[in-house]
Amino acid sequence: MAYPIQEILEQIAGVLTQTGRAVVQAPPGAGKTTLVPLHLLPHIAGRIVMLEPRRLAARMAAARIAQLHGSPLGDVVGYSMRGESKTSAQTRIEVVTQGILTRRLQSDPELSGVGLVIFDEFHERSLISDLGLALCLESASILREDLKLLVMSATLDAGPVAELMSAPVLTSEGRSYPVEIRHLEKPAAKRWEPVLHALIQSAVAETTGGVLVFLPGEPEIRRTLAALSLPKECQVMPLYGALPFAEQQRATKPLEAGRKIVLATSIAETSLTIPDIKVVIDAGFARRARFNPSSGMSQLITEKAAKAEADQRAGRAGRVGPGICYRLWTKGEEGARRAFPPAEIETADLAPMALELAAWGSAPGELSLLSQPNAGTYSEAQNLLTMLGALDESKRITAHGRALAKLPLHPRLAHMLSVAGPDAAMLAALLSDRDPLRAAGSDLLARLKALAGGDKAPALSRIRVEAKRLAKLAPKGKTLDDPAEMAALAYPDRIGLRRTGEAPHYLLSGGRGAQFEPDDALGGQRLIVATDLDGEGRNARIRQAILIAESSLRALFEDQIKWHHICEWSRREGRVRARKQERFGAIALQDQIWKDAPDAEIAAAFLDGVRQLGLRFSPAAERLRARVGLASELDLPDMSEAALLESLEEWLLPHVFGLRSKEDWKGFDLLPALQAMLDWSQTQALDKAVPPSFVTPMGRKIPIDYSGERPKIELRLQEMFGVTQHPMVSGTPLIVSLLSPAGRPVQVTQDLPAFWKTSYADVRKDMRGRYPKHPWPEDPTQSAPTLRAKPRGT
Repeated sequence: MAYPIQEILEQIAGVLTQTGRAVVQAPPGAGKTTLVPLHLLPHIAGRIVMLEPRRLAARMAAARIAQLHGSPLGDVVGYSMRGESKTSAQTRIEVVTQGILTRRLQSDPELSGVGLVIFDEFHERSLISDLGLALCLESASILREDLKLLVMSATLDAGPVAELMSAPVLTSEGRSYPVEIRHLEKPAAKRWEPVLHALIQSAVAETTGGVLVFLPGEPEIRRTLAALSLPKECQVMPLYGALPFAEQQRATKPLEAGRKIVLATSIAETSLTIPDIKVVIDAGFARRARFNPSSGMSQLITEKAAKAEADQRAGRAGRVGPGICYRLWTKGEEGARRAFPPAEIETADLAPMALELAAWGSAPGELSLLSQPNAGTYSEAQNLLTMLGALDESKRITAHGRALAKLPLHPRLAHMLSVAGPDAAMLAALLSDRDPLRAAGSDLLARLKALAGGDKAPALSRIRVEAKRLAKLAPKGKTLDDPAEMAALAYPDRIGLRRTGEAPHYLLSGGRGAQFEPDDALGGQRLIVATDLDGEGRNARIRQAILIAESSLRALFEDQIKWHHICEWSRREGRVRARKQERFGAIALQDQIWKDAPDAEIAAAFLDGVRQLGLRFSPAAERLRARVGLASELDLPDMSEAALLESLEEWLLPHVFGLRSKEDWKGFDLLPALQAMLDWSQTQALDKAVPPSFVTPMGRKIPIDYSGERPKIELRLQEMFGVTQHPMVSGTPLIVSLLSPAGRPVQVTQDLPAFWKTSYADVRKDMRGRYPKHPWPEDPTQSAPTLRAKPRGT
């Protein structure tokens, strides 16, 4: 059978011979994974290492290349992956999975004996592929000018990676057979699975040949397996990463009789070949891990597959002949899909990458990465590594960090294995794999008991095999037999303390909230270690955890458990709380009243209460602020409310000693504190420019109200007898509100002499009848001011 890639094989060999680098873009089914390394074998001095993102694809690619070469697997052609290797001294083509290449680069930056590194399926943009290419580019530029690099992809936007590598793009034209795309006539309902099940039934009825169905993950595959009712000749087979290899092989081999229906995850998008497939049914979803740096947790999310992913899936239908691809979305919905899936470096937990780069001795910006990591996420990853002792305070790798980088585990689990020793291998294998007992509640001990028992379930057997391998890698002589203590070593930021009165709700040592399902047996325990969370918002759901004794916590983290003295404003209580807390991270193992808290700390905490409650100005304080506001020509402090709230520590702090609660604040007068903001010269200048009061003819001081557009005073009408000129302040006439003997306004005037001449007569006539005991002279300008009633008998 001829493959499209054969047309450019000689061109690839020529470019690599001349320039040492190339980018090959070829659609699914072009034959690049198997034919390119074979064709290049006589052109390359040394071993060809080909990086495959997935384990199943690596095994099958190596087996197919060996078959085409005509040699047994493990001889000229072999593979290496975590915990498994089939190579020999004669191996010239080695297919490796993620992590193998970077570990080899760390131990041997020159990649001695390697002539070519091929990055297959680079469009998946895995974090390790991006990092591996960057490290290879640096090695080739500094240590190995003869090291050849080839990137191969089906759907990659080749321009950026070609520019990064300074390499030409070689393109293999399309697939040999056309694929008809069929869309839904109307959008699927929110509950899309029944729609998909019906589509599978109808597609099987109206087509021939094998059917490949793309689903988001294992749970959807299992539900679809249970829901389908197909003709007897149809053999329905699952295909996903955690499936035992024998069952994966069964799904990828041709059938001797009958019709194959494969229910697969995105594992079937890549270089994996499934014979006899003529029909693809695409549910249109992709499940990805997303890391939330604010919570320090990753979660699996299901989102719409990108256009490039959908195209790659459709291509599976055209490998052996004309095919059909059914899509579970309408043609009009195509535009809502992004062109390419996000690079893993944009969404993943960056702790493994940060450790690799620290071991390499470079920062992200110093390497030729196709995408740079988010600075905040990368910083959080470094903080975690510092907490684990892998980095020092200067973010340089420690001896402990170098030991962790050599272990094939996430830095958390590598730290646990390194400190606890071989006994932690089973827990490390369990926590690095998928949960084998998802329906067994959250208790981690239930999983460990199942692993210790005789259950031969494939998932448990796989974990046991991995545990044996990890035990051999663990440092000897270190022992820790409590699984809770082991878990705490891996997740020191996820030790949870039950919140008072909220049985299933916990505060984690890293500062986040988490909760069990209401009926979970662990929900009533005081201290737990959460080993698996869903990463949602402030209150993550605890999917897996283990009870830990306080004595164990203290023994593990003795140096990190310290007393903290806290003075803080409680919004809920409306008062300053002074506490002594013995803390591990954000959780308080002991909480006591701080009886002798210094007055200065209480006063400083009270200011937070002032910010919550707001400033309360007495009338006198408001008058002072108004006067200061009017005296703009003077160099006086800003007494606007916003400015005062910003500078509480400067002007208010010395005056709130002894205050603790909102009740204390209600009775507090701000006037003395505001007055203290002005020195003597400023006070004198203010009094002259904007006087605080008006002196009446009787010598009384009446406060001037500056809150309106014009300054204003209020006083008894009789107190102004004899005044023939209107009172002024700073050249501005005062608004004078004249009051009756009972204190009620009878006249407001800005021209007192005119009032005496005109309106006073009418006021006098009315007031004499109401207040006959008080003087109402015909000519008030000739009378003496008074606040007394007339003497008896007059």
